[in-house]
Amino acid sequence: MNKKLVCATPLVALLAFGLYACGGNGSTHADLSSVKNVVVIYAENRSFDNLYGNFPGANGLQNVATANYQQLDRDGSVLATLPAVWGGLTAKGITPAVTEAMTVKLPNGPFAIDDAAGFNTSLSVTTRDLYHRFYENQMQIDGGKNDKFAAWADSGGLVMGHYNTNADKLPLYKIAQQYTLADNFFMGAFGGSFLNHQWLVCACTPLYPNADKSPAASSISAVDTDGVSLKVASNSPASALSGIPKFVNSGNLTPDFFAINTMQPPYQPSGNKAATGGDPAYADPSVATTLPPQTQQHIGDLLNNAGVSWAWYGGSWGAALTDPTKIYGSTNSVPNFQTHHQPFNYFADLAPGTANRSQHLLDGGTDGAGFIAAIDAGTLPQVAFYKPQGNLNEHAGYTDVASGDAHIASLIAHLQKSPQWKNMVVVVTYDENGGFWDHVGPPKGDRWGPGSRIPALVISPYAKKGFLDHTQYDTTSILRLITHRFSLPTLPGLAARDAALVANGGKPMGDLTNALDFSQ
Repeated sequence: MNKKLVCATPLVALLAFGLYACGGNGSTHADLSSVKNVVVIYAENRSFDNLYGNFPGANGLQNVATANYQQLDRDGSVLATLPAVWGGLTAKGITPAVTEAMTVKLPNGPFAIDDAAGFNTSLSVTTRDLYHRFYENQMQIDGGKNDKFAAWADSGGLVMGHYNTNADKLPLYKIAQQYTLADNFFMGAFGGSFLNHQWLVCACTPLYPNADKSPAASSISAVDTDGVSLKVASNSPASALSGIPKFVNSGNLTPDFFAINTMQPPYQPSGNKAATGGDPAYADPSVATTLPPQTQQHIGDLLNNAGVSWAWYGGSWGAALTDPTKIYGSTNSVPNFQTHHQPFNYFADLAPGTANRSQHLLDGGTDGAGFIAAIDAGTLPQVAFYKPQGNLNEHAGYTDVASGDAHIASLIAHLQKSPQWKNMVVVVTYDENGGFWDHVGPPKGDRWGPGSRIPALVISPYAKKGFLDHTQYDTTSILRLITHRFSLPTLPGLAARDAALVANGGKPMGDLTNALDFSQ
C-alpha cells in the first residue's frame, strides 16, 4: 500500500461504515504499528554540547550567554580562570601529550579541544577521563544552573571542553542532518555508566540488601542532609584552583543501600573473578564490588510476557567470556570489554544456565561482527540493544570519539541495507555525559534523575527528515517508545519519573514518537 496515498473516500461515507479517514480502521497511512523493529545503539560519555554544541539550529553553544557558562568556585564565587586540567588533557600514554602545565589559566568558559590555535587535540585523540559519579554529577548541576562542573571535578577545566564538529569530521553528525536530532534529551539517572545502563533496561536503581552488614559496607557514601551532596573532607582544597576535591566517602552505595556507582555483575563476564572453588560462571560474592543478583522487573520481562522477541548484543561478549584478559584493558586496547555496561547480566532471571540468558544475551562479536551478521541477514529480533566494545564506545580516558563514531555510522549503513530497514526505528544515544559540561539544566524529576543533557538521534524511514526535535526526553523515553509500540505495561520507574516531573511543575517525558512521521 502506498503510505503517501491521501484518503479519497468522503468522510461522511467512511463514518457511515464506522471508519475514520486517514487514521483508524481502513487508514491508508502507516502508524506506530508499522514499526516492526526497534534498535537501540548505546554509546558512551558525551554531553550534547561536547559533540553537537555547534549544530545549526540546535539549542547549542550559540545560545549561551557569558553569565550562563561561567563556573563558580566551591564557595560560590566566580572563578577567575578555569582550574588546570589535573594530570593533563590527554590520557596516559598518548603522544604528543597535552600536559597539566599547558592548561593553566584557561578563560572561564567553554573551549574547543580541537581548536588548531589551542590544544589542537582532534576527535581521534583520547583525552583523560572525568568524574561522572552519582553525587558529584548533582553537585556539578547545582540545582540546574550547571555552574559547578569545574568545582566538583577531578579533571579541572576539561569539563568545559567541546569539539567543533561538522559533517566532515563526524559521520554521525551527517546522519543527524539527514534524520532527527533530539536536543532536549537527558540521561536517565545522575552519574555514570553503571546506573544509566540500569535505567535503560528497567528504569530502576539496583539495591544491595543489608549492605551495612555486607562486604560492601565500606562503600556506603557519606552524604549531607540535603541528600544530593557528598560530605566534603576537612582536608579538601578550599578552591577548585588549588586541587581536586576530597570527600569523606564517595562510595558506590547510598546510605539506604542503593547501588549508584560502578558495581560488578554477579555473573561472568564480570570484573570480579569467581570465588576459589566456586562456580566459574559466577563472580565472587565476598568481593565488595560484586552486586547481588537483582530481581526488579525489566523491559525484557515485559517483552517476554507479550511474546515480543528481543536481545542484548554485547560487543565482544563472547571474547570476554572466553578470555577474561579482554576485560578492562589499557588505553586504546582492543576490545577493552566493559562488564558494567552489560545491564541484563545483573538480573537473577538471566542467570547462567537459564533459557532466558541463552535466548537474549547474545554475542555482538568483536567489532560488532555478530550484530552486523544479524543485521545483514535480516534476523534481528523485534527489539535489539547493541553495546559497542570499549575501544569503540567513545568513552574518554580509554578511547577516542572518532573510532566509535565511525563504527556506529558503519552500523547505520548496514541497517539501511537490511531487509528489515523499511519497518525499523533506530535510536542512537549516549549513556551519560562523561563529566562534560552542558549548558541546559535537566528538568527536576525524582531522586535518581534525570541528569545532564546528552545527544540522541532517531534514524528510520519514518523519522522526520532534517528535523531538530525539542521535545523533552530522557533515557527512559526509549523504554516508553518500546512500551507504546508493543502495548506493554508501564514499568514502575516510568510512572514514578513522570509523577515527580509533574509534582515539580514540569511535564512527563516524551516517548520519541514526535520524531516520527508516518505520512512520509
